[in-house]
Amino acid sequence: MSIYTKNGDSGETSILGGKRIPKDDPRIEASGKVDELSSVIGLVIAFSDDEELKKLLSEIQMTLFVIGSDLATASGDKISIPRLSPSKVNIIEAEIDRIEKELPKIDSFILPGGSKTASMLHLARTICRETERKVISLAKKEKLNEAIPVYLNRLSDLLFMLARWINRKKKVPETLWR
Repeated sequence: MSIYTKNGDSGETSILGGKRIPKDDPRIEASGKVDELSSVIGLVIAFSDDEELKKLLSEIQMTLFVIGSDLATASGDKISIPRLSPSKVNIIEAEIDRIEKELPKIDSFILPGGSKTASMLHLARTICRETERKVISLAKKEKLNEAIPVYLNRLSDLLFMLARWINRKKKVPETLWR
């Protein structure tokens, strides 16, 4: 079987269940941003030498795949696929709480950057924020799993904390905005 089907040449694509929708549909925009976020997290994994970080980010990628399939299913379709559980938000919050205990308090904005890994985590954070905005736009038009925007909101916080954490582990100072 070939990777190309030519079915999308007319500007439409199929979502789970077989329904065809325009490629610029908000559902495709949102699931595309989830894919982009997962891809940039894959870059962080590829370039990081921190095994603890790589393991955590790999688990997040698995969750993002579940979110992508959830978003690629039309509202009301009774397709049997994994759905994002609200308990995944609790896992992210627990990670944030754990990491926050290891970091100094901040009273200023931090400029994105530092080590290469932290810089990529900041990029992932900004893509996560954009992903969240696309999902919220979709949720204004169609009923979605309510856990998805909450998870993405917490994930962007976690990516920020991970960037700070990696810089601290690598002894790279943070640049505060003054």
